[in-house]
Amino acid sequence: MNRTLRKLTLPGVLVAGTAAGMTLADVARDPLPDLGAQSAAPAAAVASANNLSGAFRAASSAAMPGVVHVRVTQAARSASSQVPPELRGTPWEDMFRGQRGGATPRAGSGSGFIISPDGYILTNNHVVEGADRVNVILSDKREFEARVVGRDPNTDVAVVKIDARNLPTVRLGDADVLEVGDWVLALGYPLDLGQTTTAGIVSAKGRSIGIFQRSGADAPLEHFIQTDAAINPGNSGGPLVDLQGRVIGINSAIASPTGFYSGYGFAVPINLARRVAEDLMRDGRVHRPMIGVEIRDATSADAEVFRLPSPDGAVVSAEPRGPGAAAGLKLGDVIVAVDGGAVRGSGDLMELVMRKRPGDKVTLDVIRYGDRRRVELRLEEFQADARRAAADEREDPRVEEVAAAAPGKLGFRAETVTPEIAEALRLDRAEGVVISAVDAGGPAAGALGRGMVVQRVNGREVGSLEDLRAAADAVRPGQAVSVQVRLPDGRQTIVNYRARS
Repeated sequence: MNRTLRKLTLPGVLVAGTAAGMTLADVARDPLPDLGAQSAAPAAAVASANNLSGAFRAASSAAMPGVVHVRVTQAARSASSQVPPELRGTPWEDMFRGQRGGATPRAGSGSGFIISPDGYILTNNHVVEGADRVNVILSDKREFEARVVGRDPNTDVAVVKIDARNLPTVRLGDADVLEVGDWVLALGYPLDLGQTTTAGIVSAKGRSIGIFQRSGADAPLEHFIQTDAAINPGNSGGPLVDLQGRVIGINSAIASPTGFYSGYGFAVPINLARRVAEDLMRDGRVHRPMIGVEIRDATSADAEVFRLPSPDGAVVSAEPRGPGAAAGLKLGDVIVAVDGGAVRGSGDLMELVMRKRPGDKVTLDVIRYGDRRRVELRLEEFQADARRAAADEREDPRVEEVAAAAPGKLGFRAETVTPEIAEALRLDRAEGVVISAVDAGGPAAGALGRGMVVQRVNGREVGSLEDLRAAADAVRPGQAVSVQVRLPDGRQTIVNYRARS
């Protein structure tokens, strides 16, 4: 790392006369002014700063003995010069910088923290994923070879184990009591610098940055604590602690154009990580509970369509199945609470449910087109949806733009379903209209797509292009539009957005 030393100078101006308060003769007689005569910082301010420094020292001293350095090695593999976004800032980044072949294994490093005296250690999944060898160095410099007990790509949590006894452990705190603005410390071994502590505040909670979706997780759960405490490569897997030295998160990711600290770091809340770790330590895998619904964050358009008091909640965006269907949940329901815990978005819902176990009963508060109701259900264990996987692998259905309706305000074009299209989309009947193109710069971009069969627009049934034109004509500029469609895999969903002004 290049370091630039700059000389700081204070340009001085000599002013003649008594107005300056000092003459050249005065300087000659007393070249060093009395420092005691200068204004001192208020004693209360100094005491307050000293108290904060003392809190930082105490928190770091309490937690650091249980923080470890994790070193990993992996056999060399061919790699391209382009670093995938999900690997920037991880131990494997150097493998994608044009290094190819060779017998020398690649090395990386991260951090972790001891959660039991007999050697169980929490770290990140991405720190140990793909590693052929994992070594752990304790704060007292003792080194142990570790085995990976279990990993969870969906939450980026992993547990490793070393054979040792009477180890110093960290105290686990409660991330739920954190508030934006609270002081926190990030501990770990960044950039191979050795034990390091940085300080900052909680700058946001419940943050999702989409990094797990790019890593191939089948049910990604991102509900990060965001902090401006400096986090760099090598900090991954280390603890984020409060001023009592209690761990409230696992440092996992940074938002940076360079791969180094730019002011935004993200930590997995310890409440979630502890729940995942318990499963990994007991069974080596995570038992993930599910409601049986696909969800998305509520928007201002959803608030208008579904008559919500605020644009908060998790929208049931496809036909429920499993426990959700059995409990009576419906497409378009908005889940706003789980067992009394507020749900502001999909991340809140997933995190609250993940704290439970398959078989647990939960109570959901749901708003159905302005009507608030309570639903009880029993959670089931998540299984990969083979039907969804098959649909994802299916090629995009061929939809030609023939006799297309072009409702400009809606931001998409559609055509009549022909027998050929019905066969390609595996529809029961060759009837209705199918979306043939979506305006890339229009209001429906990213929400609707080719091959979706339009069933309703703002509650009006759509069975023909004439129906679609009539529905489009009834939409006012800037009005919330609610489009119910059938997807190529047979599922139904509701998409709400605002019409073009």
